[in-house]
Amino acid sequence: MDAVRNRVARRWLPSLGGLLTTTVATIMVMSLLMVASASIPFAHNKHLGDFYFFYHQLMYMGIGLVLGVGAYYIPLRQMFRLGFIMSILGLCLLAILYTLAFGSVINGSRRWIELGGVNFQPAELAKLAMIMFTADYLVRRSDELRNEWRGFVRLTLIAAFLALFIILQPDFGSVVIIAGCTAAMTFVGGLPIRQFFIVMGAMFVAAVVGIVSEGYRLKRAMSFIDPFDDLADSDYQLGRSIVAFARGEWFGVGYGNSVQKLSHLPEAHTDFLLAITGEELGFVGVAFLLSLEILLIVLVMTVSYQALKRRQSRLSYFAFGVGVLFFGQMFVNAGMTMGLLPTKGLTMPFFSYGGSSMVINLIIVGVLLRIIKDSPNIERSQCRYY
Repeated sequence: MDAVRNRVARRWLPSLGGLLTTTVATIMVMSLLMVASASIPFAHNKHLGDFYFFYHQLMYMGIGLVLGVGAYYIPLRQMFRLGFIMSILGLCLLAILYTLAFGSVINGSRRWIELGGVNFQPAELAKLAMIMFTADYLVRRSDELRNEWRGFVRLTLIAAFLALFIILQPDFGSVVIIAGCTAAMTFVGGLPIRQFFIVMGAMFVAAVVGIVSEGYRLKRAMSFIDPFDDLADSDYQLGRSIVAFARGEWFGVGYGNSVQKLSHLPEAHTDFLLAITGEELGFVGVAFLLSLEILLIVLVMTVSYQALKRRQSRLSYFAFGVGVLFFGQMFVNAGMTMGLLPTKGLTMPFFSYGGSSMVINLIIVGVLLRIIKDSPNIERSQCRYY
């Protein structure tokens, strides 16, 4: 009788895949609504048509859904083969090198490749490729990583080589995210505590050098200490962002009624979309969005935990790395718009306007849904391939 009750209860509970899909879809709907509201003044001033960015965001979502479905139908054993992973990593490197030589220059950075009128950012693909490579490396070189320096050094050199070309674009934010994901994954993969603290120390020193070496980075890093001391220059975006949150109070000024998007906060539909959300929908709207983002991260970590229980280490490490990726980008984006962190061009997952990020994230969701579907059916004798 108890077994029957348990089966009935499970039937009425939402599945992990259903929860993941619903959460992502809800964030995307909020994204479309807020991009439409925040981008109209900017699009109008550029003579692009009021809903130009809304339609482009919708297009990116459509492309991402198609590619995500394609990723879903790739067998996991094929996807996590070393040859397949190295092909993606090599493609990323070639694309980044091409970007450095021939890429489109936007806001002083050469990070994008124009593909048929659509700009693609290879660094977004590099995040996925590095997570996949690290997940595979932690399984193949497990003994070396835990017991010898060379296992750690090999992985670090590969990550540093990729990061070097990304930072030349320059894209400091993507380098920080890639380094953070790699460090977190190696830690849970068994990297000795002593080596982990050496890694963290080296990353901290590299970050400080990277900030101090470029005047604009140092200015950004210092501006959040007092976001209102230079509103005409270094603190302009951050100061306006904080004002937007302050105007929103608990329930916002109403959808479409933001003042800061009227040329006060430049390109508000991109990295500072959360600020316009705070102004129009208030604390309640921001809390709802961030709750969805946190739920998304919890669901991804649940995928990782379930794969770990089934001894499918590659799948577990991959999902864990994705969870760290989503958390890092959410934390940095929310922190910078609220004045808690220096401003940095990182998108809120599935929310901020950005084609490359949206497409790659939807591909990741396709892989996660495949893991959810196949993981329970993988035989114990085959787990070494996963």
